[in-house]
Amino acid sequence: MKRPKIYLETTMFNYFLDASRGLLHDATVMLFDEIKAGKYEAYTSSYVVEELMASQEPKRTQMLDLINRFGITRLDASKEIERLAEVYISKNAVPKCAEYDSLHIATATVYELDDILSLNFKHINRLKTKDDVAYINKSEGYTKMVTICSPMEIIGGYGNERR
Repeated sequence: MKRPKIYLETTMFNYFLDASRGLLHDATVMLFDEIKAGKYEAYTSSYVVEELMASQEPKRTQMLDLINRFGITRLDASKEIERLAEVYISKNAVPKCAEYDSLHIATATVYELDDILSLNFKHINRLKTKDDVAYINKSEGYTKMVTICSPMEIIGGYGNERR
């Protein structure tokens, strides 16, 4: 069986380290454990690394360490990603103030990944964004549809997993 290719956006690294997030932290840690066990091919991007670099120490180093520790592949930036991210913004799928969020979605789309894992319920993991991105991606000629979801939706033990 093919391993799902998943994209981890910035919130995943934050929530892994923040035990005060309760269930969201626990689910994130479980997801990382499943990545380590080889259940998923995990990816992040140079855009995530840029965001993580803006964090204060020691959290910055701890979050960046997770990429190596869990064997997460870093995807490079590209003009195609930046163009598609601009389309998301121009079509109001993602607000201008959330440029990195549009870059995360575009990265997973351009690299033809299966899922974007996000706990950003303000700009990424929300119904309007999901619907708008699906429509835009189709109209832009992307045939592989990426699913935006939370860790609880793909790992076992939460009753709503789809794998």
